[in-house]
Amino acid sequence: MANFTVNNQPVTVEKNTNLLRFLRDELRLTSVKDGCSEGVCGTCTVLVDGKAQKACVLQTDRLEGKNILTLEGFPDREREVYATAFAQAGAVQCGFCIPGMIISAKALIDQNPNPAPEDVKLAIRNNICRCTGYVKIEEAILNAAAVLRGEGSLQKGVSEAGIGKDVPRVDAFDKASGKAIYADDLVLDGMLYGSAVRSEYPRARVLAIHTEEAKKAPGVVAVLTAEDIPGGRKIGHIRSDWDVMIPAGEITHYLGDSLALVAAVSKEALAAAKALVKVDYEPLDPILSAEDALREGAPLLHETGNLLTEERLIRGNAREKIAASKYVVTNHYSTPFNEHAFLEPETAVALPEGDTIRIYCADQGVYQTRRECAQMLGVEADRVRVTACMVGGGFGGKEDQVVQHHAALLAYHTRRPVKVSLTRAQSILIHPKRHPMELTVTTACDENGILTGMTAYILTDTGAYASLGAAVLQRACTHAAGPYKYQDIEIIGRAAYTNNPPAGPFRGFGVPQSCFAIECNINKLAELVGISPWEIRYRNAIRPGDVLPNGQLVDEDAALVETLLAVKPAFDKNPKAGIACALKNSGVGVGLIDVGRCRLDVLNGKVHIRSSAACIGQGFGTVALQMVCETAGLSPDKVVYHAPDTALAPNAGNTTASRQTLFTGESASAAAKKLREALDEEGSLEALEGRSFEGEFSGVTDKMNSDKPFPISHVAYSYATHLVELDEDGRIDRVIAAHDIGTIINPRSLEGQVEGGVVMSLGYTLTENFPLENGRPLAKFGTLGLWRSTDIPKIEVVLLEKNHSPLAYGAKGVGEISSIPTTPAVQLAYYNRDGIFRTKLPMEDTAYSKKKKPAAT
Repeated sequence: MANFTVNNQPVTVEKNTNLLRFLRDELRLTSVKDGCSEGVCGTCTVLVDGKAQKACVLQTDRLEGKNILTLEGFPDREREVYATAFAQAGAVQCGFCIPGMIISAKALIDQNPNPAPEDVKLAIRNNICRCTGYVKIEEAILNAAAVLRGEGSLQKGVSEAGIGKDVPRVDAFDKASGKAIYADDLVLDGMLYGSAVRSEYPRARVLAIHTEEAKKAPGVVAVLTAEDIPGGRKIGHIRSDWDVMIPAGEITHYLGDSLALVAAVSKEALAAAKALVKVDYEPLDPILSAEDALREGAPLLHETGNLLTEERLIRGNAREKIAASKYVVTNHYSTPFNEHAFLEPETAVALPEGDTIRIYCADQGVYQTRRECAQMLGVEADRVRVTACMVGGGFGGKEDQVVQHHAALLAYHTRRPVKVSLTRAQSILIHPKRHPMELTVTTACDENGILTGMTAYILTDTGAYASLGAAVLQRACTHAAGPYKYQDIEIIGRAAYTNNPPAGPFRGFGVPQSCFAIECNINKLAELVGISPWEIRYRNAIRPGDVLPNGQLVDEDAALVETLLAVKPAFDKNPKAGIACALKNSGVGVGLIDVGRCRLDVLNGKVHIRSSAACIGQGFGTVALQMVCETAGLSPDKVVYHAPDTALAPNAGNTTASRQTLFTGESASAAAKKLREALDEEGSLEALEGRSFEGEFSGVTDKMNSDKPFPISHVAYSYATHLVELDEDGRIDRVIAAHDIGTIINPRSLEGQVEGGVVMSLGYTLTENFPLENGRPLAKFGTLGLWRSTDIPKIEVVLLEKNHSPLAYGAKGVGEISSIPTTPAVQLAYYNRDGIFRTKLPMEDTAYSKKKKPAAT
């Protein structure tokens, strides 16, 4: 038994328990987040007698007489100061880490009211952020400190919210004050806890599943197997090949496969019952590489074979051009699996509502979730309702179903609310990762460094299931030639199934891998020609009126050259700096249906924005508000943004492919134009009470290898140049990120997106690793190699506005391209330093590499 205080209120804990579980499960203090339960991420940070500590590693029996403070216990003014400072600085993206950050900030400021920037970095070094790159968080803490010591002021709210304004994100204050609701914060009356029994082998035939003992266990309400699925047993984003559960008699595909589902009245009863489910297996040799999967005689992992897809993008005669070229470079590159490491592990809560199953979850497309869950339940789509909670980071990793369908199935059978959550270890095992790729690239140029042709052969390990592996491979191929003006290319890509964890969408969607290869090859060509890496890019950079290697005519809004010129002064001062360019599409493109939608409802004198476009930390809700305010001439206090809900909002597609700002932003603007016309006629919002105004935008594109003279692969492209400098110790000193993003909708938010993308890419390049052993991830959250506040170099963001298109006010996507050119720029910086041409990620023999232990003698 222990007696202590929580937020200055006395509590008594009869039985020793984990402090995080006590605060969340017993006291319902949901500002304290469960990001890893491994003592690493910092989302559960609380103050213990004024010292910042992680609640997940503390036991209540060790807290006798202590005082615990969470955000809920802050004085009202102090809580508001921190929340406002974070919102105004643009320090809140997905928001899941922010309450823990603020706790660490308070621990610092209470002891040091006037901290220096380095003090702030040290204070939050144990709090991981995956979204922001820490820059805006550090600024917010310094601003909060100033206000709390009586210097400066903060103003909550804004009076105008048009295009180009630094509007705080619509959900930032609630996230920073700890009031925002994420899926795991939900607790419903009569709620059960659900979980899956997973495979013990990456590949094995399931001979029998014994559930009898589990069904008789105390507190158990349901134990389900594949035979209990009323509809389709396989689901999937594009291809329905992902087993909801593996039935007896069939073969598992990876260690994350579900064999049975259990629902119980408590987490303890759930864990005990899962242990009672026994499975008989016939272990089979797994296939653990794409090369092995495609070897003749390899066992078939899916009925369709081991080849998920093959892509060919061929224009001109690349081999002929290469053979006739002055300089030719061929290299092989290897990139690894990569974990998204969003701070919020997956959770879904499902419950019956009449003849409908309602699902609360955090994903990247509520209509996609509705479609797949309805398919599994064997019901019409409108009998599944999906409501979005706050999303604690996505980066592509929350496009697939890993908990939503299981919660829905358990709720369908038990007729009770069911929460299904993944632990961090389960999340690392189960959800799709960034694709590992093997790339062999040949690039050629003439004596002046003018690119003449290239070939690329790309092999990807798509893991156990399709996910979006075909689309990721396709995007790697469509971007593999880079943003340069040559036409003779031969790009062939293959994606193979294996028994590894699935691979799927991840920020950049295949382009970081192919960009790494082509940009490094170009540096070698520059060396052969005898010109600088900047010069070879400037000579070959596409300009308006040019034609991209994929055949698309370059629009007048292209500003790649301008991004190169933006970094030139720094490059001239430091020719040993690394440099790289990139392009990235906005929209799905390549001939696929791609539609954004938005509806504006006038209710109670205000305009309510409704769209299914998921806000996963990128701030789309704020973009939509700014589009509406600008177009309709409204003040922000007259506009309300609503989270996605399939029962209330039109289908705007998934948040993917850097598409929502352009596609659904344009839809919001189109709806607002109709609203503005009605306002001009009627004179007031009150006169429009009950009316709705709809907007829709559809991007029309052409399929790959279209025979049109200038096929449109994507409706828009963003361009970027990154420059990387090292310090004397070989660590990253400065990154300049120059971006052509069309029109700036929200400057601070945009800067934060770029800063976060740069830092994520630095981790991918230098430290992040995802080792597998027999299909099993060996990494824990703390060993993934994620960057912390003390690792961050100076980041200078240069934003260029050139787009005058009326489409979405000229805005283009930035969420993905911000993380693409950093990797090859880092590679060049190190090559210039030590002469080692690195072709594998994470890069070895750098200042960030772990020291290898000497071999035993």
